[in-house]
Amino acid sequence: MAMAGVLERFRIDGKVALVTGGSRGLGRAIAEALATAGARVAVSARQLESARRAADAVAAASGQTALGLAADVTVRSEVEAMVGQILKEFGRLDILVNNAGINIRGPIEQLSEADWDAVVDTNLKGPWLCCRAVAEPMKAQGWGRVINVSSMLGEIALPGRSPYAASKGGLTLLTKTLALEWAPHGINVNALCPGPFATEINTPLLNDPAARAQMEANVPLARWGDPAELGPAAVFLASDASSFMTGATLFIDGGYTAR
Repeated sequence: MAMAGVLERFRIDGKVALVTGGSRGLGRAIAEALATAGARVAVSARQLESARRAADAVAAASGQTALGLAADVTVRSEVEAMVGQILKEFGRLDILVNNAGINIRGPIEQLSEADWDAVVDTNLKGPWLCCRAVAEPMKAQGWGRVINVSSMLGEIALPGRSPYAASKGGLTLLTKTLALEWAPHGINVNALCPGPFATEINTPLLNDPAARAQMEANVPLARWGDPAELGPAAVFLASDASSFMTGATLFIDGGYTAR
C-alpha cells in the first residue's frame, strides 16, 4: 500500500498541460508522458496542421483529450490567444512546459545578428512571454507547475553555440527568478536540462559520423538519449511528487555535466 501511495503522487489526473513546441522531438515525448499520467494536453507548434497531428497521436496513445494549437511563442498576441483558447476549452491551465526552441550553430564571426535574434527570441523571450501569460490563471487557482526545458548548455558550453548556450543559461536563471516570485502562490518553477538526445534539432550532428562519435565519447553512458527517457522526468516535475522542489535544475544528460 505504501508503494501505491508513492506512485499516486506522480498522477496528474484532472490537470491541464500546455507543451510548446510539442509536435515533435522532446516536446512530443513530454506531451505523451503527461497525457499518460492523466493530464489533458494542449500541444502548440507554429504550424496548426503539425500541432493537430501531434495532438491526435497523443490522444490515441494515452486515451486523454489533446488539443493542437498554432502559436509563435515569440509573438505576445499569439501566446495570449493560445492561453485564452486553452482556458476556454478546458477551463483551467495547471502545467506549462516551455519546450519550443531552436539552435543555429557556428563560430560567432560567422553568425548573423538575425541568427542571434532568432535563437534568443525563441528560446528565452518565448518562455518569458508564456510564463507571463499563465501567471494570472495559475495564481488565481493557487497551484501551478512550470517546466522550462533548458539544456546542459545552460550550465556548460561548447564551441559554436553562443546564441543557444546564452539563451539556455538565461532560461535557467529565469526559472530561479520566477520560482522566487511565485513560491507564495503555490506555483513551482523548475528547469529540465537535457543532454544530447536523438531528436530533429540534433540531426546535423547525428548525420555527421565524426560529430556523433565525439559527442558519444563525452557522455559517460556512451550514447545519445532517447526522447522517451525525458518524459518521466517531466511527469515528476509536473506532479505532486516534486511538491517541495522549485527553482531547481534537473539534468538528464547521461552524465555529461558530471565530467
